[in-house]
Amino acid sequence: MALTNAGSEAEPVEQSSHSEVEQHSTKVLMLGALGVVYGDIGTSPIYAFREALVASSGGNVAQRGDILGVLSLIIWSLTIIVTIKYIMFVLRADNRGEGGVLSLMALARGSFPKRSALILGIGIVGASLFFGDAVITPAISVLSAVEGMNVVTPTFQPYVVPLTLVILAMVFAVQRFGTGGVGLVFGPVTAVWFLAIGLSGLNHIIADPEILWAVSPHYIVAFLINSPDVAFVTIGAIFLAVTGAEALYADLGHFGRKPIVLAWLAIVFPCLLLNYAGQGAFVLAKNGVVGHPFFEMNEGWTLIPMVVLATAATVIASQAVISGAFSLTRQAVQLNMLPRLEILHTSEKQSGQIYMPRVNLLLALVVMMLVVGFGESSRLASAYGISVTGNMLVTTVLLYVVMTRIWKWQLWLAVSLTALFAFIDVGFFTSNIVKVFEGGWASLAVAFTIVLAMWTWVRGSRYLFDKTRRNEIPLDFLAGNLLKKKPQLVSGTAVFLTSDPLSAPTALMHSLKHYKVLHEQNVILSVVTAPQPVVPDSDRVKMETVNELFMRVTLTFGYMEQPNIPRALAICRKQGWKFDIMTTSFFLSRRSLKASPNSGMPVWQDRLFIGLARTAADATEYFQIPTGRVVEIGTQVAI
Repeated sequence: MALTNAGSEAEPVEQSSHSEVEQHSTKVLMLGALGVVYGDIGTSPIYAFREALVASSGGNVAQRGDILGVLSLIIWSLTIIVTIKYIMFVLRADNRGEGGVLSLMALARGSFPKRSALILGIGIVGASLFFGDAVITPAISVLSAVEGMNVVTPTFQPYVVPLTLVILAMVFAVQRFGTGGVGLVFGPVTAVWFLAIGLSGLNHIIADPEILWAVSPHYIVAFLINSPDVAFVTIGAIFLAVTGAEALYADLGHFGRKPIVLAWLAIVFPCLLLNYAGQGAFVLAKNGVVGHPFFEMNEGWTLIPMVVLATAATVIASQAVISGAFSLTRQAVQLNMLPRLEILHTSEKQSGQIYMPRVNLLLALVVMMLVVGFGESSRLASAYGISVTGNMLVTTVLLYVVMTRIWKWQLWLAVSLTALFAFIDVGFFTSNIVKVFEGGWASLAVAFTIVLAMWTWVRGSRYLFDKTRRNEIPLDFLAGNLLKKKPQLVSGTAVFLTSDPLSAPTALMHSLKHYKVLHEQNVILSVVTAPQPVVPDSDRVKMETVNELFMRVTLTFGYMEQPNIPRALAICRKQGWKFDIMTTSFFLSRRSLKASPNSGMPVWQDRLFIGLARTAADATEYFQIPTGRVVEIGTQVAI
């Protein structure tokens, strides 16, 4: 009886201890999410309210109705798009814990095989628009923060662009060292940032509490009716307040849904509302003179610290979107939407922390060109909204597929909710698309370039696969003939990498042709990417015996994993194959592609595909095969 009582008394202590650990972990993840997830949307108050007021007033003085209407639009945009759409619904559409437009595409594509090509195309567009956003965010964020020095002293104006370029150069230069060390300060600095902007706004709300009436949506209706000529353009500027919402979903795998939701509801959302309302009260107190309200409402000694803090916050926002670009590129490579690119892991503990030198260089060049070309954050603001609104519209379309095909929602409910989100997304997109000639062409040019590259790579890869397969010998036929009439056998194991396990690899045929020998054990190895982020070791390897000379092995990796062939092959020991890396030779085909006038693609696309293929990282390094165990055999293919 005593034992029973002791057990019953001890049990709540264990539950309490477990609960405390879980709460501590959630708090740590919340703090991390503040820096990585909300860095972008958290810096929007620097420029969003100002740009919307300038658009609505057509000058530097805004009327009371315009101020309240713009503020009400921002409040309800944050509520509907971020809180309802992303927090309540999109975050639930995770692909085994991972988020982002390509994860959503893979999820939707797997549930709708009849429309696989269409969903792939939608995913390519969404990913390309993200890259358009990724080059604008660092440029506009850092530039707008440095422009705060103009409020301190107008004589600083000639140094804004040079200093911005220096800061951006430093941001891109430190990428090679990884985000692990820098990430430790992301959360605390961003937490201080949100508290600072919240208190800054609260001070002016206390001076004019009537600004809180802007929460009523009737101000939106009045603004749209009274100013229909400028409302359309103003809505495009309003969208700047919700840029960065896609980061909630893209970073789902890093932090989990609960910390992201709690961080938004407890800290980010309230502080953003306080700051925007405070800016509205400040402009009203100045009789509608717009100026630069975010910095100007910090009077006296608080101004310089706010400028410094804003610069730090924008650097963090830039870092977050750069890391997102690396992750998205890796997913695209794994899903065979881009050629293999060099991927360097910057952390031994977290696989998600990666550095891609070529992507980093391209991003740095484009971002700096935008800063020099546009010169002011106001001009860059026109280029910002198109890619972000387009990305959100793609998310809405893919979310509808998930609602109907995976969640099995009733059609009327899925259609109703999708129609609401699509109506808002389309409204924002059309109001931004009219800014094409004012600067919107920049993000569209980046997105179009990525679409063209991805489409060419997907199309060229399929065409090349079909063409080479027509010229190859079926593996079963070759294996049967070699078993009947064996060539000279040598000891050891030969592993032939191929994308088509049913046909004899080109490297095998050339090896037989030139060496006239065959290894005692021959493995036809294929590496495939699953439509899920991570594949457990139990599902990693699939082995099939062809005959006593040949065996097929298929290795499956998730699109968030870095393929490691030797480590994966070690799992084969559990299935009977005594794999030994020291007695194994890996045979790879190195194709030299030549353009052909009889190709199934236009000549320009042939040449683009060949150019992309030449940029691909070495297969030996990409699959992490020891270089001393690799034999490469060159072939020439005309496409």
